[in-house]
Amino acid sequence: MSKPEPWYKQFWPWFILAIPGTSIVAGIIFLMISIKTWDGLVVDDYYKEGRAIVMTIDRLALAGKLGLSAGLSIRDDSLTVKLAATDPASVPDAIRLTIAHPTRGGMDQELVLRRHAGVFTGVIAPLHAGRWLFQLEDESRSWRMNGAAYLPTETEIRIDPSGS
Repeated sequence: MSKPEPWYKQFWPWFILAIPGTSIVAGIIFLMISIKTWDGLVVDDYYKEGRAIVMTIDRLALAGKLGLSAGLSIRDDSLTVKLAATDPASVPDAIRLTIAHPTRGGMDQELVLRRHAGVFTGVIAPLHAGRWLFQLEDESRSWRMNGAAYLPTETEIRIDPSGS
């Protein structure tokens, strides 16, 4: 009879030990990554954030109450905004327009547009293809309207806070 090989020279014990050994090594690596890249708190003051959300909703409601609606027309490097209201006196002489890309903050633009001959016009940096968010406000930021478009297919955007 032949003498069996010692356990450390056989395949199966090492295979079985490799499974928990691999998970221990992976756990140590993930622990080191999580310690070095702490994300911090998402929101420090939940009450303050909640009040800001309520204020935003109130600003959207005021735009609806004033009967505001806007039509944006986007060309390569220019933008035209036609702002209408139930009472034409509530259309301001200047508006603030924020153009934001949902995932690329470095591409955002903020403009103050003045009214000339009933329309607001401005020069913008060319917008790349994709989804863009548009936010219109008066300069005192008492009302606000939001819209979105997929460029380059949607170059005419209608923003109506009343939902109609």
